[in-house]
Amino acid sequence: MEKEPILLMFGKNVQKIRKIRHLSQEQLAELAGVHRTYIGMIERAEKNITLCNIERIAKGLNVPIIDLLSDKIND
Repeated sequence: MEKEPILLMFGKNVQKIRKIRHLSQEQLAELAGVHRTYIGMIERAEKNITLCNIERIAKGLNVPIIDLLSDKIND
């Protein structure tokens, strides 16, 4: 099954920003109040994330939600 483009973009952005912030998946999970494996599943576009969890992850990364939904994130 092909992964949804929005999930791929979101996961890629989470991973990029997480790495820029020098956070492990476990550290981000703790900041966001979710399980570590959930972060990995999001980054691999395996989960269709809820709006509530999008907000939690944005807060954990200290970025506006729109940054996680943008296809213009720089490496």
